[in-house]
Amino acid sequence: MLKVSIIIPAWNEEERIDDCLTCAARQTVMPHEIIVVDNKSTDRTVEIVERFAAAHPEAPVRLIHQDAEQGLIPTRNAGLNAATGDVLGRVDADCMLKPDWVEVVTAIFTEDPKAMGASGPVVYYDMPLKKTGLRGDNRTRRLIYRADGNRTMLFGSNMALRATAWRAIAGEVCRDYEDVMHEDVDISLHMLGKGFKTVYSPRMIVGMSARRMASGFVSFKHYTDRFRNTFDAHPRHTRFFRPEYLLRMMWPFIHFLYPLYQRRMEREHIDCAAMVWRDEQNRILKGTSALTH
Repeated sequence: MLKVSIIIPAWNEEERIDDCLTCAARQTVMPHEIIVVDNKSTDRTVEIVERFAAAHPEAPVRLIHQDAEQGLIPTRNAGLNAATGDVLGRVDADCMLKPDWVEVVTAIFTEDPKAMGASGPVVYYDMPLKKTGLRGDNRTRRLIYRADGNRTMLFGSNMALRATAWRAIAGEVCRDYEDVMHEDVDISLHMLGKGFKTVYSPRMIVGMSARRMASGFVSFKHYTDRFRNTFDAHPRHTRFFRPEYLLRMMWPFIHFLYPLYQRRMEREHIDCAAMVWRDEQNRILKGTSALTH
């Protein structure tokens, strides 16, 4: 069986890192390793990761530090370079892996030996109408998150690539010192530039926060401009669809609804991130408990 590493770059993620690790550890197939790469956090992120690892010795959690420079790209690179698995999964520290994520990722790369990268849809766990939102994200992402005709781009909050593919592009990925690009789109274009096959799977699901939409429109527009900036840095690659336009159209609705939903959850004392896969996680825990008795 292929060994799947999970890499989680983290900077000041004390609010969500424990939930993220819980989801990574409560899988139908245990990952080969769960690597948290701390990037000079000034909050309790490191303490929480260390406490989780001590409380769950069965979970293969590794904490490493990337203190050379501040930034997602060097932190991500440090984690990918340190990983020892055959397949390297990369998610954000506020992401909640669906309990069969490792199993699905393993199947994708086992069943298709030519697949070098994979991505899938996301559900926004801190928004209402989650099932409807997941269906919409799945339809939209598989259609428009494309480059060079109809080739799949990888999404940083829910992506995996073979270790051999990463080693082939590790020395070429852009460092983006001006911080104006989407690092996941950059990885995608370097993968496609090597002729590597990337695939989309609707079963490869991650829960993520919609907190980005809570920012003001000017800030959000600058964020979506990163799509154009990344393709400008890769003039050999083309795209037909512009995901930034769809995101900007969605912004008013989500920007309005997000704080209302957060206030409701706070009144009802509901932790959306902890609850998103709770029933499925409990079934895994019960199954494990039954096997040990």
